[in-house]
Amino acid sequence: MRCEKISLRALEPEDLELLYEWENNDSYWVISNTVTPFSKFTLKRYLKHSHKNIYETGQLRLMIELIGEKKAIGAIDLFDFDPFHKRAGIGILIADETQKRKGYASMALKCLIQYCFTTLQLHQLYCNILANNTESIDLFEKLGFVRIGIKKDWVQTADGYLDEYMFQLIKK
Repeated sequence: MRCEKISLRALEPEDLELLYEWENNDSYWVISNTVTPFSKFTLKRYLKHSHKNIYETGQLRLMIELIGEKKAIGAIDLFDFDPFHKRAGIGILIADETQKRKGYASMALKCLIQYCFTTLQLHQLYCNILANNTESIDLFEKLGFVRIGIKKDWVQTADGYLDEYMFQLIKK
């Protein structure tokens, strides 16, 4: 899927090293509810089965790539896909520090929202964002997500507990 200056593409075997780096970066663990590293073996197995469609796996990961540069700068995920209730969770990561705050997350999110509501015929999307992640909160609110709740002291960190906001976007 091409969207402005980026494209969203399926995972490729060549993405193993990037995924290994991102999944084992413990600074991302607090936002991904991860507490242990991933092995290359596990990630190879994940890549091997990534060709399965969202109806089989209940999830979809797409790489965010700059058009013309063939450079993956992050990933965007659908998870907790529920075809009966027509909803899914969504998460995004711009991992390349040099590419943050350039609008690429917004482009990728717009593109995936369009795909979800048009191709997958979903009724709604949701996301959970830590209360201190103001950039993500601003991004999702800018694209129409509405804060619908708060989970108090939801995530434990080295500095204490953080609240987590729940956001929802319902197709009009």
